[in-house]
Amino acid sequence: MTSEVMTPEEEVMILDSIEKWLTQKVKPVVMQLEHDDEYPHELVEDMKELGLFGALIEPEFGGLGMSASLYSKIVTLISSEWMSLSGVFNSHLMMAMIVQKFGTQKQKEHWLPKFATGEIRGALGLTEPDAGTDLQAIKTKATRVGDKYVVEGAKTWITNCIEGSCVALFVKTDPNADPRYKGMSILITQTKNPETGEPLPGVTNGKKLEKLGYKGIDSGELIYKDYECDAELCLVGGEEGKGFYMATGGLEIGRINVAARSVGIAKRALAESVAYAQSRKTMGKPICEHQAIQLKLGEMAAKTRASELLVEDAARLYDAGERVDMEAGMAKYFASETAVYCATEAMRIHGGYGYSKEYPIERLYRDAPLMCIGEGTNEMQRIIISKQLVKRNPV
Repeated sequence: MTSEVMTPEEEVMILDSIEKWLTQKVKPVVMQLEHDDEYPHELVEDMKELGLFGALIEPEFGGLGMSASLYSKIVTLISSEWMSLSGVFNSHLMMAMIVQKFGTQKQKEHWLPKFATGEIRGALGLTEPDAGTDLQAIKTKATRVGDKYVVEGAKTWITNCIEGSCVALFVKTDPNADPRYKGMSILITQTKNPETGEPLPGVTNGKKLEKLGYKGIDSGELIYKDYECDAELCLVGGEEGKGFYMATGGLEIGRINVAARSVGIAKRALAESVAYAQSRKTMGKPICEHQAIQLKLGEMAAKTRASELLVEDAARLYDAGERVDMEAGMAKYFASETAVYCATEAMRIHGGYGYSKEYPIERLYRDAPLMCIGEGTNEMQRIIISKQLVKRNPV
């Protein structure tokens, strides 16, 4: 079904099925998986069955064709239970959206059906040891040799690169281009045989990166040396020099996703705090009756709802086909800062219990800061917002 014909009742059914899955399958195991930093293989299989790996992929290629508005609600719902799970399918879908938006017809027909089922799961390979927000500083190089590309370079902080088997790889196809962005392209590079899980020649995983939060999901390194791929299938769009535009365009849905994740963290922190404030008593009354706690809850509630509305605004404009770098930046910036704020205040409201690993607050507290960094730092978001504000309102 496509987003255009999906009825409100169908959307409610989808959200209900996700919520039921979270209650029955995720909630009982999340604490153990997260604290053990164990990849949730069984839950990933469930997400395949739920169609989440094809959520944004068009039905003609086997996906669900969801709107960004519905998708962001699903991300928020899942993130309120365990934020890491949303990263498994979002990084994959960012790769898929690049193919869907910019790929040739042959590339769409080859890759998207496999992406939609989760048969091939993947990631977006942008970041390098010396290149993060400054994408034009990448050094990974792809050289055309006949009908193939030969890739040399390394990527880091790549979600899904260990358990996944494919990467939309940001490369330099013309290292001497001026300006630099005109020499950049994106290749769809399979890193493993999806059936056997064996690495393909020329690509290896580096170390799994240990993180403060965002546990369970794999974040790691990829090293390409004499890696070869078929140019016709792998060069997205069939034309060199378009990769920078594709990457920055793909980041719009990524930033909406991070904003939606942030809302999930904030909502969970608020819900836990409201419940705890009514059960915990000091000085003969529930702490929710103390003005100091009321001030915290009021601020948390207002910021969480404002974040939710910013996400809805960005998703609605994305669905309308409009440019949303400013709106997605606003949502990502404000919602992620709200997640950090709410997680911190929740820990203060819970006192010692908030610091305990027996409660979810400490997990929210560790997960929230990533939202301020991932998909472009919040410092960069404010610069993007400012530049777009001036560009859209010339004097």
